[in-house]
Order: sequence, then structure tokens, then C-alpha cells
Amino acid sequence: MRIFLILLNLFLTSTSIGYAIPPSSGQVENIQLNIKDHEMAVTFLGLSEGEATLLQGPDNENILVNTGGKNTEDELEGLLDLYHVKRLHALILTRNRAEVSASQINKLVSKYNIKEIITTQKQAKQLANKIAAEITVTDWKEGIKAGILPEVSAIVQYAGTEADEGIDFMLEFYKHRIFLMSSYSSRAEQVLLKKNLEDVHVFKLPIYAKEESLSESFIHYLNPQISILSAAGEHQPNPDVLYDLHDAWSEIYSTKRYGTITIKFTKTKYEIIPIPTDEELGSK
Repeated sequence: MRIFLILLNLFLTSTSIGYAIPPSSGQVENIQLNIKDHEMAVTFLGLSEGEATLLQGPDNENILVNTGGKNTEDELEGLLDLYHVKRLHALILTRNRAEVSASQINKLVSKYNIKEIITTQKQAKQLANKIAAEITVTDWKEGIKAGILPEVSAIVQYAGTEADEGIDFMLEFYKHRIFLMSSYSSRAEQVLLKKNLEDVHVFKLPIYAKEESLSESFIHYLNPQISILSAAGEHQPNPDVLYDLHDAWSEIYSTKRYGTITIKFTKTKYEIIPIPTDEELGSK
């Protein structure tokens, strides 16, 4: 029965699309989300490896969370261009393990006029003397609450120090709760189980989550309506985690399957907009 449910969940996530835009990212010139006052969008970028999340508010306010995996710089810039991103208010790097070099960060800083880099305490120390002096480097600690976009707050739930840990934070926008998790240690889970994380609307899973790092009790505690899995190279999603998400009635979207996934929020509702990749369209 367990194997059947896992296979069923994989089938459902590969065939159901909540709100699709037919052209692929390579076939459209740009995507206009037309974000108005009291709206925001979270876009999980469909990179071939690694993760990057674009947060957007009204008046072209943009924040990038992470920068993808190795050799995805051109993909990242192409997708940012697709979403009309000309400037980034801030860059948030959530992992202790460096996935982007200082030279790559400086290139992004220059191209997108980034004024602040927010990261872990470990990464902040490593970057201190490697980027332009006028750039503010801020380290987020557990418990910090920061207003990062109009009516959007980021609350740091955990800030771990180990290689498999990082910054795990909740975005709150009116009644919407979006939890972006980077840590995949058992220690992180034990801390997070003591936080106010029930009934998350959108849950971005850690990209290299191991079997023991996301327990059934933790997933049911979050009770996410939507779960997002980012591409992890050749790594496949853990079947036990998929089963537990299915058992919690969470709707699963994978960037490897759907491509880029935008979720646009208003005060009271949200819509899911997958942007298929060229490869995905070619398989249909």
C-alpha cells in the first residue's frame, strides 16, 4: 500500500498543473506578474541544479534567495531577465556550505545593483573582505524578524552552524505563511518542532534532505498545503518524504518536473503558475 501511494503521488505531481502558462521560458520574452499594492509573488526558479527563489513586491521590489548550483549562472540570469528583474534590493544566502564564489556574488552585485547581502554568520565572515566595501553584509540569527518587502516579514526560525544547516525562515504576508527551509539535520528538526510552524501554506523543502532529516511527525506538524522540491542534480526526492507529504494531503510541485513555479499572493488567496521548461514541453 505504501509503495502504491508513493507511485500515485509521483503520477499526480507529473500530470496535474494548477495554472499553467503554455509557452516555455525559452519561448516567451518576459513574464509580467503585474504585482499591485497588497500583493506579492514567490517564484521558485527552475534551474537544472540547486535552488534560487525570487521574492517580488509592488514597485519592482525584488529579493533573491540563493543563486542555484554549479554552472547555473547563465540560467539564473536568463530567468531573472524573464521576470523583468533589473535590480535586486537584497541577496539572501541561506546555506553554510558555499555554493557560489565571491567573484560570482560580485558579478551579481554589479549587474543587479545589490546593496545588501543577508546570510549565515559563517558565510558573513567569509565574505567580509571579498566583496565591495559599500555592500552591507548582515548575518541573520535565530529569532530575528525583518520587514523585507511591503507587508512581508521574514522570521528566522533556526540558524544552524553545521554544513548541513543554514537559515530557515518564515515569510508572513497577511495570513499567508511561506516556510523556506535549508537545514536538513535532525538537530534543526528538533528545534523547529518547538516553533509556531503549524499549518504552513507553502513549504520549500531542503534541497538535499536526507531520509532522517524530515520525519513524518515534522511534516504533519507543518501540515503544508503546497510543497516545493528544487532540482538537486542527479539526486532523487526521498520516497519516504514524498509519502509523508502525500499522507499530509500536501500538493507537491518539483522544479525538475514543472520548471519554474510562481505563486502570486493577494490578501486572501493565491494562485500557482508553473512555467514549463523546454525539455518538459518537448516530452508532451
